[in-house]
This record gives sequence, C-alpha cells and structure tokens, in this order.
Amino acid sequence: MSNFDLAQISSRLESSNSKDRLLALASLKEVEAQDAVPLIKKVLNDEMLPVRSMAIFALGVKKTDECMPILVKLLETDPDYGIRADAAGALGYLRDIRAFEALVRAFYEDTEWLVRFSAAVSLGNLGDIRAKQVLLEALHSDETVLQQAAISALGEIKAEDSIEEILVFAQSDDWLIRQRLAESLGNFNTEKSISALKFLAKDANSQVSQAASYSLERINN
Repeated sequence: MSNFDLAQISSRLESSNSKDRLLALASLKEVEAQDAVPLIKKVLNDEMLPVRSMAIFALGVKKTDECMPILVKLLETDPDYGIRADAAGALGYLRDIRAFEALVRAFYEDTEWLVRFSAAVSLGNLGDIRAKQVLLEALHSDETVLQQAAISALGEIKAEDSIEEILVFAQSDDWLIRQRLAESLGNFNTEKSISALKFLAKDANSQVSQAASYSLERINN
C-alpha cells in the first residue's frame, strides 16, 4: 500500500465521525503489520468502545514486537471489562507463548466471567499443556460458558489425561456443551474418545452429531 493510502487512512482515523474511524481500521486489513500498528495505536484510547474494541482485535492480527506488551497492559489495567476481555482474546490470536502468565493471572484474578472466558479460550489457542490445571478449574466452574471454553481448550492443548473429566459432559442437557465436546474429542486418537464420538454421532441435535462425525473423520485421516 502506498504512503498516500496510508496517509489517507491516518487522516480518517482522526475523523470526528466514529464510523470513519471504524472504516479506516477495517481498511488496515491489507496493510503490512509494521505499517498498521502505529496507525492502530492512534485509536487504542478512542472515546467510542466499538473503535477501541476493533483496534485491540487488530493488534491480535497484525503481529509486531509491540503488540503483546500493549495487550498485556490493557488486560491487566483497563477499567472496562469488555476491553480486558478483548485484550485477552487478541493475545490468543497472537499465539505468543509469552502471554501465558498474563492470561493465567487474568483467569484467576479478574472478577468478570467474560474476561475469564476470553483468557481460557486464549490459553487453548496458545496450545501450551501448562494450561491444563487452569482449564480443569474452568471446567468445574458454575459458569456454563467457562465450561464450554475449557472443553474446547483442553482439546486444543491435547491434554489427553483430562479425557475422563470432559467425558462427563457427554450427558449434558446443553447441546452447545455436547457440541464443544464433540469438537474437542477430535484432538484425541484414543479408544475412549472414539467411543464417545460414536455415541455423540447419534445425538438428537444435528449440530452435535455433525461435529462428532467430523471429529471421527479427522481422527481417521
């Protein structure tokens, strides 16, 4: 992208109209990370939450050395829990293992379920087996969404010794939990996971049965 185009985007990010600023952020999709990040930083403290939210997401996609420390600081200090949750989610997109401790801290210390949910999802994205203990705690939480995040993430980190604990959810009344379980089990090529997937492939809910069938195909391939 030419300097002229970048200057135009930069100018639109300073517009008094929030829609212009959102469109300018969207147009950064085609811009190289090293050119995009300085522009994204211009609206990180925007007065409009949707603009801030989109800027934070963009930092997760446009990876430079600057992104992780900015996102960790937002996760740890921003007064708005939605922004903290966005930062946790963006750290998962970065897939930078150095974010591990910050995400674990957010899971244990943040009082908002949305932030804890985002942290659990992102720990799965990092694919680090050290997250197993945190994710098992999420699994046994009273929050259904945390249970869903944990089931998915335990599959992503390939915590094979946690299969017994996630299989308890095969009988859940919540079809979304059964669907997450069917997706997660596709990460494990074991007798127990294959047997559970065959059971879930007959589920009355079509999304659960499709997810189980797809996971069985993944294992077979």
